[in-house]
Amino acid sequence: MLFNAHSFIFIFLPITLLVYHWLSTRTQAHYALCSLIVASLVFYGWWEPRYLLLILVSVGFNFALSECMNRTAGNERLIRRCYLLIGVAANLGALVWFKYAHFLIDTSNAVAGTQWHVEKVILPLAISFFTFQQIAFLVDTYRSETRERSLLRYALFVTFFPQLIAGPIVHHKEMLPQFAQNLSGIKLQNLIIGGTIFFLGLFKKVIIADGVSPYSDTVFAMAAAGETLTFLESWTGALAYSIQLYFDFSGYSDMALGLARMFGVRLPLNFNSPYKAHSIIDFWRRWHMTLSRFLRDYLYFSLGGNQRGAARTYTNLMIVMLLGGLWHGAGWTFVIWGALHGSYLLVNHAWRMFMQGRAVPSTDAAGFKQRALFWLGRTASHALTLVAVVVAWVIFRAENMDVAGRVLAGMAGMNGVALPVEWLNNHASLASTLAGFGVQFQPLAYMGPLFTPLRDMAVLTGAQMQVDSVGTITAFVSLAVPIAIALFWPNTQQIMQRFDPTVGAVVKGGIPTALAWRINVPFAVLSALIAAYACFGSSVASQFLYFQF
Repeated sequence: MLFNAHSFIFIFLPITLLVYHWLSTRTQAHYALCSLIVASLVFYGWWEPRYLLLILVSVGFNFALSECMNRTAGNERLIRRCYLLIGVAANLGALVWFKYAHFLIDTSNAVAGTQWHVEKVILPLAISFFTFQQIAFLVDTYRSETRERSLLRYALFVTFFPQLIAGPIVHHKEMLPQFAQNLSGIKLQNLIIGGTIFFLGLFKKVIIADGVSPYSDTVFAMAAAGETLTFLESWTGALAYSIQLYFDFSGYSDMALGLARMFGVRLPLNFNSPYKAHSIIDFWRRWHMTLSRFLRDYLYFSLGGNQRGAARTYTNLMIVMLLGGLWHGAGWTFVIWGALHGSYLLVNHAWRMFMQGRAVPSTDAAGFKQRALFWLGRTASHALTLVAVVVAWVIFRAENMDVAGRVLAGMAGMNGVALPVEWLNNHASLASTLAGFGVQFQPLAYMGPLFTPLRDMAVLTGAQMQVDSVGTITAFVSLAVPIAIALFWPNTQQIMQRFDPTVGAVVKGGIPTALAWRINVPFAVLSALIAAYACFGSSVASQFLYFQF
C-alpha cells in the first residue's frame, strides 16, 4: 500500500485513526497498541501477504534474543556476546539472502567462471530498514543501554507503518518511550499539524517528483538503448533525476512525519535540505540522516572512527561509504556510487585538515573585499558540491556503468552541444559566436527527450508524458522552479518549527515570520488547496524510489 494511493488516504488511514482513537480512550492502552500493530501488518502485507511471516518471525526472534541478554547476569559477558553475534548474523544472513544472493552469485559466476544458480527471490519490502533497526536494538541491549520488556511496544517499534517501508531508521530511545506514554487518543492539534505535514509531502511526491520523472526516465532509457546523448539532453536527464529523487524522498519523509504526528508520535528528522549543503560532509549530515547516524554509531565507531590516525580514518570512511552504497541496492553501480562519495569525503576531510590554522574570510570582517571573498568561496563550494552530487546520482540511477558512461559523456560535452535551430532566428550573432566554438545547431525535432521521434521510447519506459513541440529548453524551464525550491525555499521542518515536528533536534530559524505556519484561517485555506491538488493532481499512485532499497 502506498501513502499516495487514494485507498490509503481515504480508507485505510481514516479507519486506523478512528479505531485507534476509540480503543485508546475507552479501553486499556495495550488494545490501542494492538490496533496499530494490526494496522501496520495489514499495511505491510497489502503488497505481499506471504512476507508477513518474515517480519513477524524477525520481530519475535530479535525480541527473544534481547530477553535472553536481559536475563543473563552482567558478568556473563561471553554469553551475552554470543547472543549478540547470533542475532547480528541471523539478521544480516536474512538480508544477504533476500537482497544480495543473486548479486553475489552473478558476480562469482562472472569472475570465477562458476555456474551457480538460485531461483529469483522477491525482495521483501523494508527489509533493509527493519534489519538495521533491530541490529541497533540488539547492540544497545548488549551494552545495557536499553531494557524493553514489552513485546507489544517492541513489535510496534519495528512495524509502525508511517516509518516501516522507507524510514526513517528509528532508534529505540526515540520511539519506545513515546509508545509507553502517548496513548491518549487523537488530539485535534496533532491531527491538524500531522495532516498539514503529510499533504505537503504528498504535494512534493505527486506534483513535483512525479512531474519531472518523464524527463529523467526518457533520457536514461535513451542511454540504455545505446543512443548518443548531447550535452543538454544529458544534463536534462541528470538534473531531472536529481530533482525527482530529492522531492520523492523529501516527500516520503514529510509524509512519514505527518502520519506519525497524527497519532501523537514524533519521528526523527531524516531530511534537511541537503542541496543547500556547502560540502559533501554537510550533505551527508542532511541526506538520509538516520542512515548516516546508524552507519556512524554502529559501523564507523566500531571500526575505530577517527581515533587511530588519518590513514585509518580515511579507510574507515571508505568502508562505511562502500557498505552504505551496497545497502541501497545489490549492484555494482551502487558500490561505485558509494566509492565515489567515499572519495568525495576523503578529499573534503583532507581539505579541512589543510585549511586548519589558515585565515578564512568571514562575513564579520570589516572590509568589503573580505566579505566578497567569503561569499565567493561559499558559492563556489556550494556549486562544486551540487555538481559532485549530481554526477554521482547518474551512476546511482543507471542500470549499469555503460548507461552511466553514456550520460556522463554527454554531460562532459564529449558528444557535442546541440541547440535548437529556432535560436538562429532570434540570436543570430550568438549563434555565429557559438559556432566558432564548435556548437552545432540542429532542427528542433532533434532536441530533447520530449519529441515525437522519441514517442516509442516514452511508451517503452511507461512514462506518462505529453509529446509536443518543446525541447530541452522547456525542460530546463520546467526544472527551474523545483531547483529553486530545493536551493532557496525553507523546508517543511522550518515552516512547521513552532510545533516541534520531529523528535530530538529540530531545525529552527532561517525563514521569514510570514512563512512560519500557524493554525489560522489563511493557512487552513492554503493547506486545503495543497491537499486537494496533491490528492487529485494525479490518478496514478507511483511507487516511491526508496521502496526499491
